[in-house]
Amino acid sequence: MNMEIEEVTISSYQKLPLLSLNHVSLLVKDVWNSVQFYEAVLGFCLVKRPSSFNFHGAWLYNYGIGIHLLENKVMEDLDVNNEPRPINPKDNHISFQCTDVELVKRKLKEMGMRYVTAVVEDEGIKVDQVFFHDPDGYMIEICNCENLPMLPISSNCQLKSQFIGTYNKNIMPLAVPNYSCGFMETLMMEKLSMDMLNFSF
Repeated sequence: MNMEIEEVTISSYQKLPLLSLNHVSLLVKDVWNSVQFYEAVLGFCLVKRPSSFNFHGAWLYNYGIGIHLLENKVMEDLDVNNEPRPINPKDNHISFQCTDVELVKRKLKEMGMRYVTAVVEDEGIKVDQVFFHDPDGYMIEICNCENLPMLPISSNCQLKSQFIGTYNKNIMPLAVPNYSCGFMETLMMEKLSMDMLNFSF
């Protein structure tokens, strides 16, 4: 019996109906040590977790995204090297925009935190970056990356403005319009006015 096999490429599927980045989940050695870091250094707020969870962890939220911490004591056994990890800007990391990079560096110095800096330049536009580690060695970047315009390479893509969400299910999130790639100025101005990801110390 002859069977016809239909080849389906990923590009033939309809895109998933996404709204925004909701949270980043991290395995940590000590939940409360990490909570203190994300509260004191990055300004996140501890929020309620579902009571049905039967494992140790914590949820934090701010700037439109969540950080979910899951305690994993096995990580202590894997951390056999007590020497601080080198800070490599090319490593995996979470990035936050800020209002004042120089102020960030001064605050990190006051807290005695190790960090490295980098500068990205493109067609006369400069982006300042600051990289440092959280208590478990996950790398954090603070930058003024909004200096670089988001210019899609594909002419048929659509960028969505930032989604304003809430952990309160009784409050409906605001609807957000789609902007075609030709309206980047409008998107950037809305992004700056919303200032969802910017934070200051």
